[in-house]
Amino acid sequence: MKLLTYQPFSLYSNGGGNRILRRLFKGHESEIVSLVVEETAINPKRGDITEILVYASPVVRKWARWKVRKWFTILRHRWFKKSTIQKIQVAATSIDYDVLHVVDHGPFSDALCNDKFCGDKPLWVSFHDHYSTTFGSYTNSKILWERAARRLVISDELGLEYARLFGNATYELITDGVTRGELSNPQNDSVKPITVYFAGLLHIDYIPLFKVLADALDILVEQGYSFELVLRGTQHVPFLDRRPFTICYRDVSLNDKELKEELDSSSILYLPIKFTRPDFYKYSLSTKMVGYLGSSGAILYHGPLDSAACNLLTRANAAVSCGELNATVLSKDIVKLIAEKAQISANAKVLAIQRFDMEEIQRRFWQEGNL
Repeated sequence: MKLLTYQPFSLYSNGGGNRILRRLFKGHESEIVSLVVEETAINPKRGDITEILVYASPVVRKWARWKVRKWFTILRHRWFKKSTIQKIQVAATSIDYDVLHVVDHGPFSDALCNDKFCGDKPLWVSFHDHYSTTFGSYTNSKILWERAARRLVISDELGLEYARLFGNATYELITDGVTRGELSNPQNDSVKPITVYFAGLLHIDYIPLFKVLADALDILVEQGYSFELVLRGTQHVPFLDRRPFTICYRDVSLNDKELKEELDSSSILYLPIKFTRPDFYKYSLSTKMVGYLGSSGAILYHGPLDSAACNLLTRANAAVSCGELNATVLSKDIVKLIAEKAQISANAKVLAIQRFDMEEIQRRFWQEGNL
C-alpha cells in the first residue's frame, strides 16, 4: 500500500505531531511519501521517508519582527491562500498513492479534500488538536470529518466534541505510544539532588507555571531538599537564574535513545499544561505525557484539572496533579510525589500498556485500514 501523508510540518522537525507520525510510520518508510506545506523558511532534515516541501507564500523569515510576521500571516492565510493551495495540488498530482492521509492542522488542511485527490481513494484524517488552536477553521475540519473514511483522533474528548460539532461518526484513538521495550522499572531509590525534567520550548503561556515551579523548588530547598532542573530544548529563562537549585540546559535532540536515558535518570517529570486555552487543554493529549508514562520517574502534572491529560492521569492514579498557580500548594504536591513516586510510576506503566501500547497502535493504524 502506498500512502501519501500531507501535513503542515516536516516529519523530521521537532514537535509532537512530527513524533506521532514518525512512530506510526516506523517500519513502513518505503511505502510513504510525505507532502509538507511549510510556512517558515527551514533547512529541511532528511530521513528514511521521501519528503516534498511546498512553501506557503509569503514565507516567514527569521529576521522578520513579530509585527511584520503578523502581517505576513494575514497575507499568507487570506490573500495568498488560493495560490498556496494550487502549489500543494500541483505537488500532489505527481505522487502515486493508494491512501491519502491528512493531518487537520492549519489553514490549508483541506487542500486535497476533493474528488480529484480522494474521489476513488480512501481518506484518513488525523485530528491532533482542536481547529481553533491551530489557525484552522470550522469549515475545513467539518469537510474533513464528513469526507474521511477513517477519523483518527488523539483523545476521546476530541472525538466526542467533533461528533457533537460535525455529526456522529465513528472514530479511532490513534496517538503516540510506548513500546514494551521502552517501559522502565519505577525508581525506588532516593537520588540527590532530585532531578526535575522538562523538554520543549517555553511559550509565553507557560511562563506563569514555570515561575510557580521555580518558587516551589525554592521553598523546598529551604526545607533541606536539593534539586537539579533539566531543560531539554528550552530557551534560556532569565527568571531561573540565581536560584538555590541547579539548572541544566540541553540542546534539542531527536535521538530517542538519548532522550530515553535522560528521562529514566530523572525523578520528577514535569508536565505543565497552560490554563489559557480551554479548546487546547480540554481535547489535546501531550506526546510528552506519553513518553513520560514509560519512564522510571513519576509525573508531576501542573495545569487545569479538567484537561484531557489530567482526566486520564487522575483515573489511573498515574501522577500527582496540581491545579493552582500557587508555589506553596505546588511544593506540598512535590513532597507528596517524592514520597509516592514508586507507586505512581508503577501505575503509569499500567496505563501505558492499557492505553498507549505502540505495537497495538501501529497494528490498528496499518492493519485495520489495510485495503
